[in-house]
Amino acid sequence: MTALEPVYAIELKNITKRFGSVVANDNISLGLKRGEILSLLGENGSGKTTLMNMLAGIYLPDEGQILADGAPISIRSPKDAFDHRIGMIHQHYKLVDVFTAAQNIVLGLKDEGKLDIKKTNARVREICQKYGFDIDPEKKVYDMSVSEKQTVEIVKVLYRGADILILDEPTAVLTPQETEKLFAILRNMRDDNKAIVIITHKLNEVMALSDEVAVLRKGQYIGTVRTSRTNPQALTDMMVGRAVTLNIDRPRYDDLQERLVVKDLTCYDHEHVKKLDHVTFTAMGGEILGVAGIAGSGQRQLLEAIAGLCPIHEGSVVYTSIEGEQHELVGMSPTQIHKVGVSLGFVPEDRLGMGLVGSMGMTGNMMIRSWKEGKGPFVDRKTPQALAKKIWEDLEVVTPSTEFPVRRMSGGNVQKVLVGREIASNPSVLMSAYPVRGLDINTSYTIYNLMTQQKMKGVAVIFVGEDLDVLLELCDRILVLCGGKLSGIVDARTTTKEEIGLLMTRVGGKEDAT
Repeated sequence: MTALEPVYAIELKNITKRFGSVVANDNISLGLKRGEILSLLGENGSGKTTLMNMLAGIYLPDEGQILADGAPISIRSPKDAFDHRIGMIHQHYKLVDVFTAAQNIVLGLKDEGKLDIKKTNARVREICQKYGFDIDPEKKVYDMSVSEKQTVEIVKVLYRGADILILDEPTAVLTPQETEKLFAILRNMRDDNKAIVIITHKLNEVMALSDEVAVLRKGQYIGTVRTSRTNPQALTDMMVGRAVTLNIDRPRYDDLQERLVVKDLTCYDHEHVKKLDHVTFTAMGGEILGVAGIAGSGQRQLLEAIAGLCPIHEGSVVYTSIEGEQHELVGMSPTQIHKVGVSLGFVPEDRLGMGLVGSMGMTGNMMIRSWKEGKGPFVDRKTPQALAKKIWEDLEVVTPSTEFPVRRMSGGNVQKVLVGREIASNPSVLMSAYPVRGLDINTSYTIYNLMTQQKMKGVAVIFVGEDLDVLLELCDRILVLCGGKLSGIVDARTTTKEEIGLLMTRVGGKEDAT
């Protein structure tokens, strides 16, 4: 090795990984330098997470080798990865719900003697204070928001002393303010000579944070560029292999009709903490109603309450059909809502926990929607199979077959299956919580167009999003929640990101709740 050639903190050489006939990674060579942040870009199924999972000890490469500081190493388990100070924060959290944050953080560590929980809590608080995280080490995971769970995962890695960090979609559950805080932390880590990989689909984040960008396409390495010498359009073209137009259409639907009237909706969690506080709004058929708010402001409870999945303490949810029939949904289970003829599509925040059965393939997950019709789950497989095949082809789901377990798909492909299934049910109300979380640029725009198509069919679309730029381009109105309360409803065509940001923290802003 000459003096001019860099010694990488971690280097992948000619790595190939296959799953049956699918080549997830095809002869990839890639290096990660200390004191730099590398963004890893690529469409869903391009092999980004699979490649990083080999560094994390989740998978073993079929061919090629991994080097640390120029020396070959063997990573055959997550423990091996930690021994080499490599830590990965995964897209799907690996936490025990009934344990506290601190118990999850030390789970699996071998300490001499009995676990000193006070000492552990103090150490966790020390890490949180050092990096600016906000988490109670004694809080149970089942009481946490998605963003809090992610924080536990990050602190877990830091607790184990990792100085090579891999973050898979780390900002997907964060608000703009939380994202900036995380970026400040990552920059500090970079300045401390840590090596960092961030897998993300948000090109504005790539441009703001990374030093270099590596692009994968269909399992192959396309190239690495300095961030300062590229732009979002060029990166998108590298990812997709052709020019892609980054525009969201927002046509108007002329015949708006009341579809859902929500009045004084109030909900508590199982510890009697108020999550929604007298929320009132109307969702119109023929519009996309965006829902914005800092993480944990009640977005999840709002959709789950309407869907019959969260007990409603007070208030009403009245559904009006196209024919003019009205139904009060409060007190109904999802099955009862379906039986009275309310066609409700729901894409939940927790894809594999609430939306899909991970051990089933696409066909099985299509059948979930219809198995209670009275004929039994194994009588009609042709219709679900046809639907699974249609979604597979239309949304370009990367999977060996429609029977391949969804939990073994990439996060973006799991989301495609879930969104495709709900839209295929022809709902009159379509509720979606972060439907493009973890999706690449090309597929995200496909989902935006699908939402707009539903709107133009007269469907009432409720779209919970975290990217304010997208909400402003896609939605007709935006409802803003703050601490479980409605702080305003604004016209998405005339409002600004700053105004929504103020409403998210309830510091002024106009209210137009028409």
